[in-house]
Amino acid sequence: MNTKLLLYTGYLVPVSFWSTTILSGCIFGDYNHATRLVSELGAIGTRSQYLFMTGFILTAILSVLFVLGLYKTCRRTGLHSFPVFFILTFSFSILGAALFPLPLPLHGILGMPSVLLFLSPLLGFLLWPDKKVSGIKMASLVAFSIMLLGFLVFLPNVLSEYPGLKQRFFHAGWTIWFVYLSYRFNGLIEKIEIR
Repeated sequence: MNTKLLLYTGYLVPVSFWSTTILSGCIFGDYNHATRLVSELGAIGTRSQYLFMTGFILTAILSVLFVLGLYKTCRRTGLHSFPVFFILTFSFSILGAALFPLPLPLHGILGMPSVLLFLSPLLGFLLWPDKKVSGIKMASLVAFSIMLLGFLVFLPNVLSEYPGLKQRFFHAGWTIWFVYLSYRFNGLIEKIEIR
């Protein structure tokens, strides 16, 4: 598959995730995105369970394709591919959330790897030079910082009324990271093809 097409899936992953979340919230009924967790939308027996499952499976597939495009670009440009591999923790967790809905015990277990996703922008900051990947330092810091706000979900006394809002900080952070990477890495491929 064409590397540029694979990289464009970086735009589609957030579209798939957020549209699934918003549409599932509408179908679920009486769902507040600030106070309720995303996984509740796919819980066994909910009206939104199958839309959630389908949308998250699609999101996981798109994110694997995105990782493949990023990896191919890293190989062609001589960039470290280590930051890219942490995106697979997201792919794995989203697929796990889709296939093992709440209240199944595997839902929480398979969802945990995504807590390592913040390492992708952190390692991007440390390993990718700004002169080769324009704006990487700022983009990685912004994405990393917003993702870290999502870890407030592990502090029950902070914003205790808004667990959904805390969780969505994490999702906003990776959304920024994926969109940035899709845009910037497509630019790297274009530079290679022009030469």
